[in-house]
Amino acid sequence: MNGTTLPKVIFGTSGLGNLYVALPDEIKLSIVDECIKCSPDQVVFDTAGKYGAGLALEVLGRSLKKLGVSPDDVLISNKLGWLRTELKTDEPTFEPGVWRNLKHDAIQKISYDGILECYEQGNNLLGDYHAELVSVHDPDEYLLAAEDETDEQRRYLDILGAYRALHDLKRQGKVKSIGVGAKDWRVIARIAEDVALDWVMIANSMTIHSHPPQLLNFMSALEERNITIINSSVFNGGFLTGSAYYNYQLTDPVKDIALYKWRERFYQLCNDYNIKPVEACVVFGAKAPGVSSIALNTTQVERVAQNVALPDSVIPDGFWEEMKNSGLIDADYVSRFL
Repeated sequence: MNGTTLPKVIFGTSGLGNLYVALPDEIKLSIVDECIKCSPDQVVFDTAGKYGAGLALEVLGRSLKKLGVSPDDVLISNKLGWLRTELKTDEPTFEPGVWRNLKHDAIQKISYDGILECYEQGNNLLGDYHAELVSVHDPDEYLLAAEDETDEQRRYLDILGAYRALHDLKRQGKVKSIGVGAKDWRVIARIAEDVALDWVMIANSMTIHSHPPQLLNFMSALEERNITIINSSVFNGGFLTGSAYYNYQLTDPVKDIALYKWRERFYQLCNDYNIKPVEACVVFGAKAPGVSSIALNTTQVERVAQNVALPDSVIPDGFWEEMKNSGLIDADYVSRFL
């Protein structure tokens, strides 16, 4: 990725933006500090204007400054496309129900000028720091909001315009590399056909619970093109590790009984093999073709060091075989990658 080698784990920052819980500032500072201490080389953070409507950017920049971290010792990825705005309702409108105690709202602005506005705002919120890895965030959501086919085509042109802006920033030497961050990998595939990408971040799609063969084939194709892959949200928004939210949507134990039954059987096998579910999820996600890094977020200081060690967890072959035989994971995945 343009000479940049990413570590096995990069640190997500949605927790700094009050995802699910509003942490005290001193806890957030401790989390950032621990991320730095657990990084033998340059520490890498992944953030976004969407995370707490810019709060994560603010907290990250403020924390790094308070800790006396040199801008040269940190690499920041900012996923662009969401712009902080005034909060005019009881809770933010951009992703209701999952963010806590926010003082701002956010709107999606994807276009040539819109992405530059997001880039400038992001750097302003970071203060003494700036993002060197940039991407268009949630282009899948932007397309999904189209009113009709004509509007969808216009919105896709907006996305291409946003990438022209990012490539201009790269030519000017302001950023190092360009990527995309999306939950719908099919939109990533579409963009990858039209845009020169250095990296992609696939969220919620390549997990131990969901790993369609078409996605695996696409990831193999990216690997052949030397496009770096970051696998994110390998716990399906926390559900696989005990949360009631699946891909950031609140689940219902009755309506979503199949999900809960899958998790129950998964937990039982983990228990049988003395494996932590989080270990199985991360190792599985890291074994997918082309994956160089896993993005992991935490709201607990003590979890940072544990997260760094997760990709190296040893999982017995018998566990994967039983997962396959129980129909919990795809047999083809086991034969190809595990």
